[in-house]
This record gives sequence, C-alpha cells and structure tokens, in this order.
Amino acid sequence: MAGNKSYTIVEYFGGDDGYRCGYCKNQIGNFSHGMWSHTMTVQDYQDLIDRGWRRSGKYVYKPILKKTCCPQYTIRCHALKFQPSKSHKKILKKMSKFISKGELPKGEEDGESILAVWAGSSSNLRKHDSQCLLHRRLILSDSKSVPNCKLNLFNCSREWYTGMGADPSRPICRKAKDLRKERRLQKDQMRQHTDGVSSIVSPAHPAPTHTNQPKPLEEFINESLPENSSHCLEVRLVPVNFEDPQFAVSYEQSAALYARYQMAIHGDDPSECSESEFRRFLCDSPLEAEYSPDGPEVGYGSFHQQYWLDGRIVAVGVIDILPTCVSSVYLYYHPDFASLSLGSYSALREIAFTRQLQKQSPKLSYYYLGFYIHSCPKMRYKGQYRPSDLLCPETYIWVPIERCLPHLENSRYARFNQDPDAGDARVLKDVGRALVLYRRTVMPYAAYSRKRKGSSDETEVQQYAGLVGQDCAERILLYRS
Repeated sequence: MAGNKSYTIVEYFGGDDGYRCGYCKNQIGNFSHGMWSHTMTVQDYQDLIDRGWRRSGKYVYKPILKKTCCPQYTIRCHALKFQPSKSHKKILKKMSKFISKGELPKGEEDGESILAVWAGSSSNLRKHDSQCLLHRRLILSDSKSVPNCKLNLFNCSREWYTGMGADPSRPICRKAKDLRKERRLQKDQMRQHTDGVSSIVSPAHPAPTHTNQPKPLEEFINESLPENSSHCLEVRLVPVNFEDPQFAVSYEQSAALYARYQMAIHGDDPSECSESEFRRFLCDSPLEAEYSPDGPEVGYGSFHQQYWLDGRIVAVGVIDILPTCVSSVYLYYHPDFASLSLGSYSALREIAFTRQLQKQSPKLSYYYLGFYIHSCPKMRYKGQYRPSDLLCPETYIWVPIERCLPHLENSRYARFNQDPDAGDARVLKDVGRALVLYRRTVMPYAAYSRKRKGSSDETEVQQYAGLVGQDCAERILLYRS
C-alpha cells in the first residue's frame, strides 16, 4: 500500500486441540490454527485470506482442512461478472413489494438465519495465560445467512382432487421456457422471410444489441426501491470507529439489534450477546484504516453497512474493504423481517457495492463470502453466487467452483488444482528471515534465535511461517516473550 509503514503484530497459538463443530455438532472434531492480531494492515489480511485465513474479531484462524470434520474452503465471487439468478430476482422483487406496498411475505420461512459456529465455551479456549485477551478464541465461521430448508408439506393451502388423468384430446403440456424459444425462432424465421435475405449474412433490420444484454444487478436493486412507497429503506456505510459520529450515535441501537437477533435466531443467552461481546466480536477489528491514492474514496478497513427502514436500523452487514475485495464478516437483522430474506438481499447489495468500489479502484473486483462447506448442505448456498472460485488448500490457486464440486462429492477434503507439479508460490523457504518482535525490537528470527542461544520455539515458528507464507512471514511481526 502506498505510504503504508504500519506493521501487523500477531501471537501464534498453534492448533493441536479439537473443539466443537457448529455444523455437524462433533464435540472435538473442529481443528484450526489461530493467532491473535493486535494490529493488522489490510494488505497483510488480504494475503492471509488468500491463504485460507479468516478473522473473528481480532482472532485470525485457518481451518486444518485435512483434519477438521467439516472442511471450510475460502470462496469468492467475481462481482463484475455476477448476474442474479431467478431466486435472487425473486428476493429483490419481494423487497420491492414490501417497500412499495408495506406487505411482509406471509408463511415464508426463508429468512435465512445465519449458522453461527461458535468454537466452544471460553473455558475451552483459555490456552494461554496472558494479560491480553488472547484467550478469546471464540470463532464464528460464517458471515452470511443460511437458507432455512424446512418445508411444511402438510399445511399447504392447495386442495387436491382425484380425476381421470390427462385429457388425451388436448395437446401435451410443455414448459413455458420451450414455448418462448419456439416463438422466438418463429419470429426470426418470419423476419428472414420478409427481408428475403438470411439474417446470418446481412440482416436488414439488426436488433438492438442492448436487448440481448441481461439486466445488470443495479437495475434490479433500483427497481426494488420505488420512489412513491409505503416505506423508506436507506443503506449507510459507517467505519468501525468510535470517533466517527455516525458510528457512535448508532452504536447502542446496533448493539441492541445484535442482541435481539442472537437471542431470537440462535437462542443465545443474554450473557452471550452482551454489549461487551458485541464490541469484541463485531467492533474490535485488528484492521487499521488506510487510504491510498488509487484506492476507494471510503478507504480500506472494517465497516458496518447499516440498513435503515423508516428511521431505524433493521439490519447490519459487517464487512472489510481490502485491496482486491470486499470481505463479508457477519450479518444480523431484526427477527420481524426474517421473511424478507435479508441474508441474500444484503449479499446482493454487497456485490453491487463491490462493483461500485471497483470503478474507483480497478483491482478491487471480488466479493468474498467467507467459507464454503460442501459437507454441510445448508452452507452450499454460497456457491449460488456465480461465477465463483474456491481456494485450492495446497497451491492457494483459485479454481472455478464447477471444477471443484465433483471432487467434493467424492471426498470431504480435496486438492482442486489438478496439476501435480503445481505448488505453493509463497512456500516458506527460509524461516530465519521471518520477522519477530522481541523486547520492543524488530529483528529476523535468525537474529532472535542467536540472542536466545538456541531458542526452543523453532518448530512453532516454522509452523507459523509455513502457514502464512514466506512473503507474510517477512512482513508480519510475530511476538516473542
């Protein structure tokens, strides 16, 4: 980053002990490496998430995919190439109907409560006796909502009748899509016959090119916010900074909404979603706010994207704006509006926001949805935001999800890069060049080891440096006591 002289400072924890998995409920099946980040640059975090790391508050963790019960693969969406699916358009239309007419969907339970994956009780996680908050190893694995897959097949309003079956005298029922294709083909043939010349060679009346272009996401979003409406929805981006007036004035309302969401959707005890827990989890970010001449106007760092409905906050999307992506951290919303599918709606808004930032910073073109967990059917919805890639856990190369899914159908763990000769481009080559912070002095690990006269922590430092890669190991400061 231009003009960036800050350092990332971390303390590494290792990852030998298993803890409870929030996906399959295995009590000791979830394994990950972790480190506490006292401060972190946005470029270092960008490089870390491109190696499978992810943050929860100031705790940064990397699942051990070969060992953990439910492997979690980093997923990203190509925001510029994204086209909303039929289900996405339905969600935007549902929001439009609510804004314009004030009608909440009835009988729909697709509000997509987020599958919050807590690693376990804090008592399990106090592995290091430290004066810092290093014991706070409470992990939330995902940021977006999970579609509620429960269907009530017995309370349908439709009435069923017995009869004689299909009428043989009537034409066979056909799909509307096939009928539209046939009508389009007939029109083309009629046009060609009228012109007397094949339209393939030289069309007499070429159709406007714009009619063949799919409608962009932004148009669908704008249509979902009509001017003359019953409600007013406003989205505000505020930096996670108590010195920022908008963040400070909305903090209490946002914290209360978080508590209400956690208790109603996840069944949390009030003590588990207190103001201090809210601050630790969603407001204490290690990322330092940064600005760059070629970056977005709002800068880089952690933000809350607040959804204000008629003057009150009804949802908050927590995001990190990084050099090449917008990374989704978490979403919480008012339970009364669960039927609006706010998880999917906010994801669509965040993709559109990424596209907006890309106009200011060309390399910022991806939307990271956190982890894709194929072994958990409820988490597969993230693969619906296409085109998308999964991160190969061995070479750290991005691979289109279509090429990854067949491997995941056969095995929970998979190497997506099928080139047997490909490897990690940033593999650790020299642990001695890794930087450490020892007694307030920055030095290479080789110098630190000489000072300590044969330090006994080389195995741990070797593991840490291998996980972050050579480049990050030479930039990030590993704290040594």
